[in-house]
Amino acid sequence: MRFNGKINISVSINNCSDNSIIKGNNNNNRSYIGYNSNNMDGRPLVIFCLGPPGSGKGTQCSRIVGEYSFIHLSAGDCLREALANKDETSELIDSYIREGLIVPVEITVGLLKKKMQLYGWNNGRFLIDGFPRSRDNLDGWFRIMPESEVNVLGCLFLNCSDEIVVERLLHRGETSGRVDDNKETIVKRLRVYHEETTPIIEHFKNVNKCFSVDASSSIEAVWEEIKQVFSRINM
Repeated sequence: MRFNGKINISVSINNCSDNSIIKGNNNNNRSYIGYNSNNMDGRPLVIFCLGPPGSGKGTQCSRIVGEYSFIHLSAGDCLREALANKDETSELIDSYIREGLIVPVEITVGLLKKKMQLYGWNNGRFLIDGFPRSRDNLDGWFRIMPESEVNVLGCLFLNCSDEIVVERLLHRGETSGRVDDNKETIVKRLRVYHEETTPIIEHFKNVNKCFSVDASSSIEAVWEEIKQVFSRINM
């Protein structure tokens, strides 16, 4: 089965959310006056959350949801939920995964858009975790959801060194039971992250929409930095 450009998406609203001093850009001391976090024009507001595996995206996203009333969406969760639906879309996704191919961005963004509509499109506030991971993801997003329809405020970047990431994930693997928490797989995931996702973070830096936080510190220290970021963008 191959993607023909048309998607019939049916997803439930229950499982696709994980609700569980700005650094970088040479703008450490300025207020982000240019960022408009007020959705008075009806467009949904989106912040992407990116960072290497093990940088604490899930933990910090859960706190942002509780503090700032965002809806937390994960592209991976949306794909897994769609797979469980056992319909035409799930068969298409399964065929790509079984063949080791990347699921077309039209499907992934379509699932995210459907979920945003289900939660409430007009003036909605969405925190999207782990997306966009590649240039194809980014281009596909803006092709399907242009700025005229969605207000992308920017990218929250949880910056963490490879050494700390490896240490964290190996420690997590001792109790998590996750098959991907082993050193060989972690190194591969980091290689893909640097090749595919780092250029996306650089893109947001270049357009002055990257909010960089030092994620190598404790959970509480990282959270304090994130709160400063959200204060500066008038959340």
